[in-house]
Amino acid sequence: MSFDSFGRLDRRTRTAIPPETAILAMRAGTTTTSFLAFGNGKSYGDTCHNDRGALVPMRGRHAIVGFDPETGLLTAEAGATLEELIAHIAPHGYFLPVTPGTRFVTLGGAIANDVHGKNHHRRGSFGCHVTSFELLRSDGTVHACSKDQNPELFAATIGGMGLTGIILTAAIRLMRVGSLDIAETITPFSSLDAYFDMAEAADAENEYAVAWVDQLATGKNTGRGVLLTGNHADNGNFAVSPRATKLTVPLEMPFSMLNGLSLRGFNTAYFHAKARKSGTHLSPYGSFFYPLDAVGNWNRLYGRKGLYQHQSIIPFAAARKTIPALLAASRDAGEASFLTVLKRFGAVPSPGLFSFPRPGYTLTMDFSNRGASTRALLDRLDAMTIAVGGRVNPYKDQHMDAETFAAGFPEWEKLERLRDPKFNSNFWRRTALALSHPMPALAAE
Repeated sequence: MSFDSFGRLDRRTRTAIPPETAILAMRAGTTTTSFLAFGNGKSYGDTCHNDRGALVPMRGRHAIVGFDPETGLLTAEAGATLEELIAHIAPHGYFLPVTPGTRFVTLGGAIANDVHGKNHHRRGSFGCHVTSFELLRSDGTVHACSKDQNPELFAATIGGMGLTGIILTAAIRLMRVGSLDIAETITPFSSLDAYFDMAEAADAENEYAVAWVDQLATGKNTGRGVLLTGNHADNGNFAVSPRATKLTVPLEMPFSMLNGLSLRGFNTAYFHAKARKSGTHLSPYGSFFYPLDAVGNWNRLYGRKGLYQHQSIIPFAAARKTIPALLAASRDAGEASFLTVLKRFGAVPSPGLFSFPRPGYTLTMDFSNRGASTRALLDRLDAMTIAVGGRVNPYKDQHMDAETFAAGFPEWEKLERLRDPKFNSNFWRRTALALSHPMPALAAE
């Protein structure tokens, strides 16, 4: 099994210990290394890596422990994927209350990253729907965590990037729906001002809302894009989409296929294709929520050097000025983004101590790794984000410096206090521990 992150920026052989071995060592008190649970490898950056210790791959622990069709409460082992959960709950008329852009993340990963989806304005983040979980600490103790039991550990683990221990099982409250199908409305817009003019109303009127932006468009087309909104249909279709990919990238590309030339053509074609379908139509849930799951190994298109993803939150008051500036900075740097997504976050608070979403607009861009020039752009985007009171998503990151991290997440010291002393990650070492310990002490766990 590969233990690369999805961004494939730092590919190497990594030490992995089976969950059963790690659990026995913790319970026996014989742990001499640091641990970090590893889900299904869908994290983009280095929050899922622990190169000075060992990873604990959790996919083998994926059983559905219990499900009550009357209440919609489901309990499962942390290694179960969202795909596996959907297959179990859909026949009973339920769907996930929050889902990210891939169904292949694990339940434990969804909690550790407190993932968000297209309906944050209504449902908040994934952690809002977690009722409890069992957390194994390195001293061998298992803590039952909820808002009422071990509330500090409960809050620190939701969005805590796996640093508080290993989630063994978790219970979530599901959402009853009238169908898995989505009544999707496609609305093209010619500028970002046009998008901002309708974004708030789109959130108020729909369960789901997300925009795709043509990051490379210039001149009269600058800021053009497509707003996609949707609501669950009421046709009673609960047929689960089969796990199949329409296309796959069979080989690693020696260089990035996603460059300015190819993406300009793709963006133009995509915009006009969506514009021709403007209006409302019925969309299968797989196409609406997980379009890229249909392309196997699509991250290989970025070539051997991998990709960086940059996701920022910009406060409402600064969004109309800063979002266009972020897009312009990426164009001016000669960097092309394949996935440029713009969403509006609402005010639903997460129970997690370390949740990324907060009120504002979130912009996500993907860049092929071109070395120093790409890193220089990321520095620029980070600085522009922090300057207006925003923050950068650590769960997508493999670049931000410690100061950028601290500016966006001043509560990091609380997580460090609650972190299991035998759990660590590459990300935490280069950010939080660089802040709390001078460089000579970084080698210590």
